Amino acid sequence: MTRPELRECMGCGLFQVVPELDPDMRSQCLRCGTLLRRTRSNPLDRGLALNIAALILYIIVWTAMLMTVSTAGIVHESTLASGPLELVRQGLWPLALAVVFTTGLAPLGKFAGTIYVLVGLRLHRPLPNLRGVFLFARKIGIWSMLEVLLLGVFVAYTKLGDIVHMDIGPAVYALGLLTVVVVWADTVLEPDAVWEAIERTGQTHAPIAEPRPLAFRPGAVSCEACGMVSVPAGSDADHDTHCPRCGSALHERKPDSLNRTWAFVIAGAIFYIPANYYPVLTVIQSGAGAPSTILGGVEELLASQMYPLALLVFFASILVPVFKLIGLALMLMATMLVRSEAGASVLLPQRTRLYYVVAWIGRWSMVDIFMESLLGALVQFGTIATIEPGIGAVAFCAVVLLTIIAAETFDPRLMWDAAGRNAHRPAMLRQPVLRATPVPRPHA
Repeated sequence: MTRPELRECMGCGLFQVVPELDPDMRSQCLRCGTLLRRTRSNPLDRGLALNIAALILYIIVWTAMLMTVSTAGIVHESTLASGPLELVRQGLWPLALAVVFTTGLAPLGKFAGTIYVLVGLRLHRPLPNLRGVFLFARKIGIWSMLEVLLLGVFVAYTKLGDIVHMDIGPAVYALGLLTVVVVWADTVLEPDAVWEAIERTGQTHAPIAEPRPLAFRPGAVSCEACGMVSVPAGSDADHDTHCPRCGSALHERKPDSLNRTWAFVIAGAIFYIPANYYPVLTVIQSGAGAPSTILGGVEELLASQMYPLALLVFFASILVPVFKLIGLALMLMATMLVRSEAGASVLLPQRTRLYYVVAWIGRWSMVDIFMESLLGALVQFGTIATIEPGIGAVAFCAVVLLTIIAAETFDPRLMWDAAGRNAHRPAMLRQPVLRATPVPRPHA
């Protein structure tokens, strides 16, 4: 059972007391519904086992044969590394770097870092720098997109059915199993339990005063990395103040959040124009072919009566980026341009939920990038059949990455600040105590 703790909701900024929780329970913000904490049964041991399994499957995915394609008696075998290598050969090295980072380096850093921490916590003498490694694993894990890669493999396989003959290799099956294991590991592992275990080893950035505060105090700041609420000594919201547990810089709100988010949103909107104007893919069959844009590819799928695939590509490549850009712009304008508290309070819980949807859905637009990387590596048969990614794919990848960064830099608590809901008033000193809600136990 966990102990009661003061937490700040990262969705609306309300300080609340999370009560004692048994395993497989969760606490949500009373005001906006954002999840504050979810507990699991034996999260450290089960998380370690699943992350080790994920690392083994990851090695298989990157070393085993992915697909075999053949046409006119010519056979090509490819691994997952074939796609980035072909992109580099064609001069599209920024696209290759994005693919390698999101499907190779980020997952490896996440798995290896998590295993290092969980193994280190089991030893009689814990391994050094557990907090720094776990902090790194959590931050780089945001960019791990193996589940999106699996969808990209499916789209590529479906699209190539009418061009070449294809055989699926063991890496595809390992990737499917890896996706399941990764989702399971993320569900089982409880980050708060890991931070508390690291704290018990004494590897904190600074000594932590006990007992912990269970009521709001002026100047209290919540750590965005580990969730611990502390009252910095000296000046409030000092940029040199760090979390005593994990060492991350403490800020009452994300620094310069609105201006930085606007910059990334505007940059993403600018890159969206060449992403749709320039070709993203060129398909050549029997010496004939023409470049196609994102929308042109959707039209070709519709002409081939591949309606589900056309809908998937249209949703991931056109609707999702537009939805993210418009959604973030609306939240920014609602925060900055509304002059009255009454106007700023319109649909606040709905806007908070919209933010989390925007932050989650953006990564799925990378399915088009992964598909084009695979197609370019698999289909290289000269004038018989050749597929080459275009410069438009680089611009589209920039749109996806910029919108992901924009969602990360935006602070939804600012919407509640603009509505006057987080003013330091005496009423805020009477902190609500959350109810703990049991969640179904996952079947192991």
